Amino acid sequence: MRNYRLDNQWDVELGFEEDGTTTLCQARLIGDRAPAVLGRGEAQRSAVDRPAPRIGEELAAARALTALARQLRAQADGEIGEVNRNPAYPDY
Repeated sequence: MRNYRLDNQWDVELGFEEDGTTTLCQARLIGDRAPAVLGRGEAQRSAVDRPAPRIGEELAAARALTALARQLRAQADGEIGEVNRNPAYPDY
């Protein structure tokens, strides 16, 4: 196993807004060299379900992180195309 020195670190910040039935989440990367991408996710509680804020946060966060990952991949694909002067063909 190789020892790599970490000279670049990104953290993920999740922020939530809730109104009792809807939970919104924003996910963004934090770091000096982190790309400027933002993912948003939403979860809605059915009127017949009892309140469980934690479940709404988990669903909204998962959706926001998925959106963040898609944007990050799209940005990387665009940069690959610029560097290679050919479009990138995602393998996902």
